[in-house]
Amino acid sequence: MAKKKQEMTPEERLTAALVPESEQPYQLPKGWKWVRLGGLNDYKSTSINPLSTPDETFELYSVPSIVDNYPEITKGMNIGSTKQLVEKDDVLLCKINPRINRVWKVSSYTTHQCLASSEWIIIRARPFFVADYLMWFFRCPYFRKLMLSNVSGVGGSLMRAKPRYVQAYPIALPSQSEQQRIVSRIESLFAKLDAAKEKVQAVFDAHEMRKAALLQDAFAGKLTAKWRKEYEIDAPAYRNVALAEVCDSIFDGDHMPPPKSSSGIPFLVISNVNTGKLNFSDTRFVPQDYYDALTDTRKPQNGDVLYTLVGTYGIPVLVDTDRAFCFQRHMALLKLKKDVILQRYLWYALQEKNFYRKATKIAKGTAQLTVPIKGLRQLTIPMASLLEQQEIVRILDRLLGREEQVRQSAESVLETIDRMKQSILARAFRGEL
Repeated sequence: MAKKKQEMTPEERLTAALVPESEQPYQLPKGWKWVRLGGLNDYKSTSINPLSTPDETFELYSVPSIVDNYPEITKGMNIGSTKQLVEKDDVLLCKINPRINRVWKVSSYTTHQCLASSEWIIIRARPFFVADYLMWFFRCPYFRKLMLSNVSGVGGSLMRAKPRYVQAYPIALPSQSEQQRIVSRIESLFAKLDAAKEKVQAVFDAHEMRKAALLQDAFAGKLTAKWRKEYEIDAPAYRNVALAEVCDSIFDGDHMPPPKSSSGIPFLVISNVNTGKLNFSDTRFVPQDYYDALTDTRKPQNGDVLYTLVGTYGIPVLVDTDRAFCFQRHMALLKLKKDVILQRYLWYALQEKNFYRKATKIAKGTAQLTVPIKGLRQLTIPMASLLEQQEIVRILDRLLGREEQVRQSAESVLETIDRMKQSILARAFRGEL
């Protein structure tokens, strides 16, 4: 009978965790080994209810808090539900899509008890792995591909990886001194790239600020002041109107899980529109008969506007194609009253910061904020006459067209830096750094 893992010596555990040669993902340098993650993971699930010590201060690692690069320091009374107890140098791996491969290491400098929410798979693999080495390994392209191959569930943004499969994944294990060398090399190269990225990001951020200012001026009547004076049009009496007043219908996607098909009608999810444009390059498909059975209110047509509702909410997208497609329920389809409002006018209005703030105010949920469809219908935008809408769109197209060139250049450089980082990580764990 095999020894229990806790009774094995480190050498025996390492031997038991080795991956057979036939199952090894790729060849490693001499002295490295492929091991099963779970065979060396010492974390035992320990849950506590922070409400039992309401005045104690905790360091809370939740997925939303890590978005801002820092855990939340808070009292037990503010946490509520039961959480996992973690220690310094534990490595946290998010299991929920689309945040899969968001990785965090519990701080070595913490002075509080640390808690992790249920979105995390917790890895405690000392003394075999240096925590920083594991953290970087989990971010490399090979491991990200593994994680994405393991997601399942209903709905693209609610899908998750199964921890039991993650524990069986092969991990490249060099000596600890080599792990430390790899970490130092990655951090040195990333520091240089981050310095360059910071400068480009400043350009990108300045673009976003200018765009926000232009949109604010547009819907306050400032951009068209000269135009109104030239045509002797009275000062604008913009009134706030609910979206339901300017649209024939506003519906989210079909709530039934769509049938899968290898070809047919494209089925768009938020990742297909999160750039603000329709992207058909990597879509799922549904059968023609599923699409045909949808009501017209859920069939996008050229001239409509999509609006994301869940997670990455608040992105308006022009439907500017005659191509048939359908979309997941995490988006809304706005069919306009075309004698009342212009498509591009509405598209710009939905990008304005005041509208985003209104959407945020009615959004519900914790890990995944959701703008309810009923609430969206009642959100308001400033309305101008059709004639003034045309002028606002003309001015914004011209001014933001220039800004868009700046944004695209900055974005291209940022994407290049991110690709370089992925290349560095890919090489690091093949022993090529």
